[in-house]
Amino acid sequence: MSDSRTASVIALSGGIGGAKLALGLCKVLPPGGLTVIVNTADDFDHLGLRICPDIDTVLYTLAGLANPTLGWGRRDETWSFMQALESLGGETWFRLGDRDLALHVERTRRLHVGDSLTAFTADVARRWRVRAQVLPMSDDPVRTRIVTAEGELAFQDYFVRRRCAPPLRAVKFHGAPEARVAPQVQDALRPGQTSPPRAIIICPSNPYLSVDPILALPGMRALLRAAGAPVIAVTPLIGGEAVKGPTAKIMRELGLPPSPLTIANHYAGLIDGFVLDERDADLAGSLDLSLRVTNTLMSSLEDRERLAREVLQFADALARPRRSPA
Repeated sequence: MSDSRTASVIALSGGIGGAKLALGLCKVLPPGGLTVIVNTADDFDHLGLRICPDIDTVLYTLAGLANPTLGWGRRDETWSFMQALESLGGETWFRLGDRDLALHVERTRRLHVGDSLTAFTADVARRWRVRAQVLPMSDDPVRTRIVTAEGELAFQDYFVRRRCAPPLRAVKFHGAPEARVAPQVQDALRPGQTSPPRAIIICPSNPYLSVDPILALPGMRALLRAAGAPVIAVTPLIGGEAVKGPTAKIMRELGLPPSPLTIANHYAGLIDGFVLDERDADLAGSLDLSLRVTNTLMSSLEDRERLAREVLQFADALARPRRSPA
């Protein structure tokens, strides 16, 4: 059997939080050793352009182009387009920087002439010398809809325009039952005659808004379980709160305790291990699951690389029994 250190690592990611760990994994793994499967249910059409927020955040982060202040968009951004649009009375609630705009314009053109989202994303990753494979979860449209106390909203209307203010009642993924897992994702999870992945890592993205759309694709859970690799989830909560984003707020509004225990139970039947933050170490005895307790806060690149190494070590430890002779 091939050395697990040379086998691929699969990461499931949403936007900012997931991209942080994906960057750490990309830095500590050899070139081509990481595949990131990214949520596309946040995608939408705006100003006539196809916007893919999570894919773009992952691409910018892995290419070293991310805006370190905002956490989204490109670094060294300018805003002349938005200023001109505002002067015309256009919609400016979703901010598109001048450099960022080029990506959306070219993606829209390429999709219009028949390229798949997967093909375009791969081309951008190659041009930006990204060392990982970045894969949209599907080339078919899946769109998150948020049921709130004020009615049903498109995801970006809820998340950006309304800043997650309306109390959330439910989350729907329109198009998911009919969507297909992207063929390249299937290939990554079913490597044929090659060795199975070293690990499948659910990054610390929002479980309900970023990871669940991926898992909602028909056959995705079965593919993950059949891949032959330990599946590990990294907590998105520290001390009952998310480092960034509305995860804890959403959990409260859904009547769920904002606790890593809830997150681990949410992934029950799928994961083999869970990474718990050291500030929540007192919860370890309540989890009937293999655990790694560590500092999961990723404030710097060094933090991201350290956490990536620890998650991979945890995966290797979980994989040993699977590789032992019967």
